[in-house]
Amino acid sequence: MEENSQKDKYVEIWEDNVNIKDLLMAMSLCIGFALGGYLLAFGDTPPLIFGLAGAVIGFIISSILIKPKRKLSMLKEGEE
Repeated sequence: MEENSQKDKYVEIWEDNVNIKDLLMAMSLCIGFALGGYLLAFGDTPPLIFGLAGAVIGFIISSILIKPKRKLSMLKEGEE
């Protein structure tokens, strides 16, 4: 029963399992910063530049806040 509750927390995207909560948090951060940068653009600079900068800032923040869940181990040839 515990295995089903673990599977419900993940969704498959591009053949990889992703935690739904982490995915929504990363999406909201990136969208929020991109939209904020686009709306707060000033001067003669195109707003797209500010939107892209906001998306990069959102990506950096989400990569700091969301830690990887995988544990990789290196095996030598012949080990299992």
